[in-house]
Amino acid sequence: MQPSSNKPRLTFWQLWNMSFGFLGIQFGFALQNANISRIFSTLGADPENLAFLWLAAPVTGLLVQPVIGYLSDNTWHPFWGRRRPFFFAGAVLASLALFLLPNCGALWAAAALLWLLDGSINVSMEPFRAFVGDKLGPAQQTAGFAMQTFFIGWGGVIASLLPTIFSDVLGVSNVPVNGAIPDTVRYSFYIGGAVYLVSVMWTVFTAKEAPPENLEAFRAERARGKGLAHAMAEILSGFAKMPKTMVQLAFVQFFTWIALFAMWIYTTSAIAENVFGTTDAQSAAFQEAGNHVGVMFAVYGGVSALAAFILPWFARLTSRKIVHMTCLAIGGASLISIFTIHNLNLLFVPMIGVGIAWASILTMPYAILAGALPASRMGYYMGVFNFFIVIPQICSGLLLGFITKHFFNGHPVMTLMLGGASMVLAGVLTLFVKDSAAAAAKDAGIKAAA
Repeated sequence: MQPSSNKPRLTFWQLWNMSFGFLGIQFGFALQNANISRIFSTLGADPENLAFLWLAAPVTGLLVQPVIGYLSDNTWHPFWGRRRPFFFAGAVLASLALFLLPNCGALWAAAALLWLLDGSINVSMEPFRAFVGDKLGPAQQTAGFAMQTFFIGWGGVIASLLPTIFSDVLGVSNVPVNGAIPDTVRYSFYIGGAVYLVSVMWTVFTAKEAPPENLEAFRAERARGKGLAHAMAEILSGFAKMPKTMVQLAFVQFFTWIALFAMWIYTTSAIAENVFGTTDAQSAAFQEAGNHVGVMFAVYGGVSALAAFILPWFARLTSRKIVHMTCLAIGGASLISIFTIHNLNLLFVPMIGVGIAWASILTMPYAILAGALPASRMGYYMGVFNFFIVIPQICSGLLLGFITKHFFNGHPVMTLMLGGASMVLAGVLTLFVKDSAAAAAKDAGIKAAA
């Protein structure tokens, strides 16, 4: 792989092509985040069990991410390259899961397909993060992650709106019949599966990868290291060698993702109870709340897409730490405010704040981290870094249901407030992260984005 200083500067359209696959990846995530609790509830899940059922997603990530990162670091194919084989395999499997999941008639089957969906998304996504470090020098890295955030934002907007478009524009039924998933959700997942596959294939066939700088030495080293035992030993040894910046960011990520997981699990139930006055998942009002949550999530996705290219300017004027702290504080306060809102239209206001936070969450930690990682292990450490996304989700899955039932008397809107407080704490912890001011200014990528 080329040293960072020798990497060619990419054009806007090259950045576009290498990031376009994230449009499909976010279709998968957005459909999952906005609709899985709705699907589980429709199939008969109790509200206190929702967080536990969601455990499939983070547990899959915990198992998949570092392994895929390690494997992609140690892969080279003359046609497929280093990361693109994993883009392709993940896209095929995720698209299959998106087609199958909304046709489930049993709760256990939906939970099993969530394992497949989330695992497949991770197979595609983790190499995409390392792709930026592979192809871009320090001056363009923030621009590269911002471009990914742009596609993540717009993918989230479109995917989150699909059930509402089907019901309100196309007249498709939004009511579950005999306990089945509504047609609006099923058709949305079908479109999501197609978009996922096509957009990732676009990146696979339009973005090129440079071979390792010394290909023969690379192959010889990998040949010596063959074997499952050696691979697992190398994967585990990396935990003790994490860069200091990565350890500090881990605490920020932990409390950030507790907040996000609480939001994804409980917003539908919270809005159904707090605004629509129902807890019956089979009712038309509950399904209408589910559609409205999709629109709310589209708002925060759209805001993040716009903010993705604005935040680097603020980082240049201040620092990446200050930007990330401010955005997390805004997002946390916005989540807390949902408790006080009982008007449907006003619910879009806190989603603006969440969108600002989401843009920073997808950009700043990775931009800070990329400069602290060894190029030869970029994929592996990006995978390990995502441990600090999935571990808080696992903790949330095990604890939030209990907390909601026994501490909040079954009111999920209170759990959203807890998530908001956790995000504010993450913002405070950002101040303790070591990030060179000179590197941050260089990495802001303002000229690259232009």
